[in-house]
Amino acid sequence: QVQLVESGGGLVQAGGSLRLSCAASGSIFSINAMGWYRQAPGKQRELVAVVTNGGRTNYADSVKGRFTISRDNAKDTVYLQMNSLKPEDTAVYYCIADAAAWAAAMPRRSWGQGTQVTVSS
Repeated sequence: QVQLVESGGGLVQAGGSLRLSCAASGSIFSINAMGWYRQAPGKQRELVAVVTNGGRTNYADSVKGRFTISRDNAKDTVYLQMNSLKPEDTAVYYCIADAAAWAAAMPRRSWGQGTQVTVSS
């Protein structure tokens, strides 16, 4: 079992910044990808950004140039720095981690409980 604990959400005005953090703990041998999804009211959950254990990143087009994902492998923690926030970024943000519990295990995806980000206009 892998637990993901998110922090850093909140209310911010348009143009402001927030930094989300997500720490993984539990039965972890290795973590491949870590990242963030979000779900706005009435919309499907969508990928925001993901980073591999080698540091490769992928972003949704809507956040490129504004959001930066990073991770600390020693701490099994992933961060999302969100700048120039827009009202359309308002959503619940979910952390994910593709973790293997032992050396020969297939990675399994775990989800955090979600943290609310609200951007006011």
